[in-house]
Amino acid sequence: MKQEERRQKTIELLLQTVKKLIAEKGCESITMKHIMEESGLSKGAIFHYVDSKEELFAKVLEERLDQINERFVRKVQENGDDAIGPMSQITAGLPEIEKGDEITNRVIAYLVGRAGLPAVNEILRRFYEASVLRSVSWIEAGQRKGVLSSKIDAAKTSELFVLISFGIRIRSVIGESVNLNHSFRSADYAALMGDLLGIKFEKGEQ
Repeated sequence: MKQEERRQKTIELLLQTVKKLIAEKGCESITMKHIMEESGLSKGAIFHYVDSKEELFAKVLEERLDQINERFVRKVQENGDDAIGPMSQITAGLPEIEKGDEITNRVIAYLVGRAGLPAVNEILRRFYEASVLRSVSWIEAGQRKGVLSSKIDAAKTSELFVLISFGIRIRSVIGESVNLNHSFRSADYAALMGDLLGIKFEKGEQ
């Protein structure tokens, strides 16, 4: 097995392991010992790729962004000059950010609770910036194809979308312990995205 292939398989094993443990135990309770026992990897093998469980959590966030981007790019290639199809790949996942037990939400809430630690701050900064940049790339792709208005400020609109999604994610986790009445839901968020981008989603495409 080539070195790069071995690396990819090990990272994939670590990601599947840590996501399983998060679902079972929560971020706070997971230790490197748990990860070693569940994955069957030695401490040395794990630390060859990451220095801490927080770095593994960062990779979970990166994987989520990559998955959404891959679906968007694939839909762009399939749909040509249609903006609704590709953007529906983004809005289709919005109901997930309302779930307090969703893995990404749990990871973000855990990391935010440790904001102030340099390593954690760096992880959060990277994820936030990557989220904004991905959104910018999606909007600019639509503008290049002429299916989104060139008047849209891609940077400001993208950051607004990320701010809203982060807020909903944190609210979903808070909602597990506090009885909150939510008047702004994922469907409202999808509708707002459509309004700002000049796209009219049909029912079921949000």
